[in-house]
Amino acid sequence: MLTGAPRGTKDVLPSSVRAWRYVEQIMREVCREFGYREIRTPIFEHTELFQRGIGDDTDVVDKEMYTFIDRGGRSVTLRPENTAAVVRSFVENKMYGENLPFKVFYIGPMFRYDRPQAGRLRQFHQFGVEAIGSDAAVTDAECIMLAMTVLKKMGLKDLKLKINSVGCPKCRPTYRKALQDFFRPHIAEMCADCQNRIDKNPMRLLDCKEEKCKAIAVGAPKVTDYLCKNCQKHYGKVKELLTAAGVEYEEDSNLVRGLDYYTKTAFEIQYTPLGAQSAVAGGGRYDGLVEEIGGPAMSGIGFAMGMERVLIALEKQELLPKATDDLDVFAVVPDEKDLPKAFSLVNKLREAGVSADLDSMGRSFKAQMKQANRLAAKKVIILGADELSRGAVVLKNMADSKQEEVAMDKLLTAIQEEK
Repeated sequence: MLTGAPRGTKDVLPSSVRAWRYVEQIMREVCREFGYREIRTPIFEHTELFQRGIGDDTDVVDKEMYTFIDRGGRSVTLRPENTAAVVRSFVENKMYGENLPFKVFYIGPMFRYDRPQAGRLRQFHQFGVEAIGSDAAVTDAECIMLAMTVLKKMGLKDLKLKINSVGCPKCRPTYRKALQDFFRPHIAEMCADCQNRIDKNPMRLLDCKEEKCKAIAVGAPKVTDYLCKNCQKHYGKVKELLTAAGVEYEEDSNLVRGLDYYTKTAFEIQYTPLGAQSAVAGGGRYDGLVEEIGGPAMSGIGFAMGMERVLIALEKQELLPKATDDLDVFAVVPDEKDLPKAFSLVNKLREAGVSADLDSMGRSFKAQMKQANRLAAKKVIILGADELSRGAVVLKNMADSKQEEVAMDKLLTAIQEEK
């Protein structure tokens, strides 16, 4: 036997697909309401895109990317996130010439070499949106509202929205120095990652999950105390708009996000019953990313939502839909010589939009009826020899076991009337 699926990957079996379709349908509908269109980018990109876009000093680039050399000698990487890819597409296709902001959403798999655990796989799926071209605080608030609306439309409760401002290139250097001055006397006591970050990316020291590092970080300087006037004004407007929309939020000065491209607004939505892995969505503004990737100086904001975690949350609150893809009709053939007639009938029903199936395993009459039950067929068509001689079949309702003889030319009407 071949080995199983690679560690950190998971099959989505037919019994689970309906739940995925359910959440995807809500995501697409909310995006339509907010004026976001779908974009689909390649599964892999040139490695340089993520090195430049995400940042060499991030854990994603440094430790987690699936990178390989293709047959042409080029370094390519399975996408670990999709913002850089969307911005690359925006620049390459000169979408900045369209009406701005450029508002899109995506749904698809991402890849990170991470330690697998509940809600965190090496191949995982994200829903996300990007709004490029507007530097207005109202776009930030709209982006946050879209994420909250998706989760609330699914019926999720116990959601907590955390927000922060991580400043801009103008005010961040002063804050970086304040952090370095605060942590440097204790850096020898901190983990190896933090010791590496203090010079490269000191803001990530606030995001460390090691308990000893979290304890040292208590009392660290707050980024909001170092914001320039422009960042203060922008952050204040975002909070004002959220309050006006009735959105509750909590300010978290340690919320810095894990990617280098973030500026100003950063946010995270948590579903608290998930415990340590409570974050179901997060994002923020990235005002320098378009230019970094080769486009014009232009603002952007977006978020990504972990679909596996959302599904776990929905399951915990028993919010996943019941089966809705039951079979309309199953054709039972007592005598195999009548199989061609059954096959022709089933295909005519399918052409008319009726979901229909028949036995392909040579089962007995009794076993075929059991198979119809297993497939949750609403009705069974029995092609008995006597009925066929009269140009008819038996139509049985599986819910109440009532059955009647129906002329072949009236069968479709009889099925559709009761669908």
